[in-house]
Amino acid sequence: MVLSYKSLRCVLLLLAAAIATSVHAHIVWDAPIIDCDLVFCGVTEHNAITQVTTGYEGLKIDHVGIAHRIGGDNGPLYIIEARPQRGVCLTPLDSFVVAAMPHDTAQQLVMVVGRIVPTIDRKASIARALHYVGRPYDDLFLPNDSAIYCSELVQLSIVDPQNRLVFAPIPMTFGDGTAQVTPYWKEYYARRGMQVPDGEPGTNPGELSRRPEVKIVHRITDLSNW
Repeated sequence: MVLSYKSLRCVLLLLAAAIATSVHAHIVWDAPIIDCDLVFCGVTEHNAITQVTTGYEGLKIDHVGIAHRIGGDNGPLYIIEARPQRGVCLTPLDSFVVAAMPHDTAQQLVMVVGRIVPTIDRKASIARALHYVGRPYDDLFLPNDSAIYCSELVQLSIVDPQNRLVFAPIPMTFGDGTAQVTPYWKEYYARRGMQVPDGEPGTNPGELSRRPEVKIVHRITDLSNW
């Protein structure tokens, strides 16, 4: 969904104030974001993650977090996320956006928000996600260990009313379609003395954004100058 001029101006002013003052101003969207909405971040040029994954409508999505309103539907909006250097953490939305801004000036930030279409237990899902806060970030992207990466947090947290996981894992892929594994990922795991876990069960944020269980309800592009 494209923001109206009025809404876009409001968002621009709020985010500029947040960056300038480092206060937790709360970004206003053109429609409410609710608990368990998935906030996806992406870039306009490929990186190591987007080179081997595909996002909604071809967007280069490389991160995802879970929306959570503290204190109820009208409370301040936070994102439960798993981020390098911080692990699983609870982040105010404005800080989440600032942290997602690309350091490379050739890149621009893209954001979309997905709503989970099947009926889910939002309270239980948020409780599960918050339970993981404090876990380290999984930079090896491995299943069944104590560390967690961003889309893995979503996969492990969102449950239906029968407490069943909504998102099944998929086989991981580290190839770009022309090679089984890209040179980047071969070197990445070689430095750690490991084989690339190609085909192991896992998730990635781009693929999650394309799941039939997820309906994209907001889309904001070109945030590079906000």
